[in-house]
Amino acid sequence: MSSWEQRGNYLIEVSQRCLKGRKTFDLCRSHLVQASQISKGTIYNHFTSEADLIIAVACADYRHWLMQAEQDNQQYSDPYLRFIFHHCQRLYRILSEQAFVIARVVPNEAILSQASDYYRERFERVLEQYQQWNAQTLMEIGEVSGFNRSELLCDYLRGAMINSDDAQKHYNYAEMYYQHSFAMTQLMGHSQKRPPNIKVFLQWLAEKQTEKTLVAG
Repeated sequence: MSSWEQRGNYLIEVSQRCLKGRKTFDLCRSHLVQASQISKGTIYNHFTSEADLIIAVACADYRHWLMQAEQDNQQYSDPYLRFIFHHCQRLYRILSEQAFVIARVVPNEAILSQASDYYRERFERVLEQYQQWNAQTLMEIGEVSGFNRSELLCDYLRGAMINSDDAQKHYNYAEMYYQHSFAMTQLMGHSQKRPPNIKVFLQWLAEKQTEKTLVAG
């Protein structure tokens, strides 16, 4: 990785830290000067517009979820559980880390049209890969005719993340993940499937806490 790429990744990490707990993407390139201790000129060379900064952060988020999806492929042989726990993990991360919900601002054609070709193409590529993973997993679960299930789930998941963040729900609440998985199951059209129960989510949350403790230690 070149020094240019390393600096770009660092600026994105700084941006994500600055956005923690925020409900709007009100971070500008000029804000990164003090936060990163990198010159304004260098920052503006990396991100030629405010749209580039937004899309760069979005790319990083989607790459993170693609990496998580690869781990989930290894961990869950059952595609139903793979999908459920993947999207519960997304919600857990937002609430536990107070991460900015990038779904508040993208996908957005107006923002994409203002971004440079470099960032727009990167975003479109990673978004397509992530959408393909979701679509493939749903296909493995079993397609149900009548509605565009992928679209229904996408709209629901976006709303659930934003609403949970707005309501400042606690990340360690097993009932919330059960309700989340129940809603996903219904929207899949597989109401005959039983979502993981509260006990399973309590165990899952305990494992998450253990992971956090090990990382902190």
